[in-house]
Amino acid sequence: MSLYDSIGTSDLRVVSETVAHGKRVPVRVLVADKDTSTGRLLLSFGEREGYRVVTVDDGREAYRMLKSDGDFKAVVFDIALPHVEGVEIVRYMKSEKRLMHIPIVVLAGEGGLKFISECFSAGAIAFLPKPFTTEQLRRTLHMAIGSQPSTEFRISPVGGSESRLY
Repeated sequence: MSLYDSIGTSDLRVVSETVAHGKRVPVRVLVADKDTSTGRLLLSFGEREGYRVVTVDDGREAYRMLKSDGDFKAVVFDIALPHVEGVEIVRYMKSEKRLMHIPIVVLAGEGGLKFISECFSAGAIAFLPKPFTTEQLRRTLHMAIGSQPSTEFRISPVGGSESRLY
């Protein structure tokens, strides 16, 4: 039984933060998806959950973003991105020392399912099939971000006091 199964999520608000230079800052998540509606959904979801989401719509942009700014606590990639496929970005990230610690979640519709094992072999830690629910997304991102030692989760019952989990 997971933490979320034991306490339930319907009456909790979960906010993810990291501590940088003594200040709490929102967790940054990079999202790359060619489908603009999925990108908007992930951006909206991230804002509601307290994440700072950076969205790009193709593999080349994702590659450039990671090359210039690797300060993300998680990345979410569609497997089938224009210009550079998601699995190639996964391989790139796992070959770069400054990026290899970042957890990678891959998304795929029916057409991309054959690439899932390739993504896991390359280093992705989670997969979300399209379409997915916001609860599936919430649990997957929390698991991915929670796999990093520098992240702390604050779980606050709605209208109540907070407790911390490390």
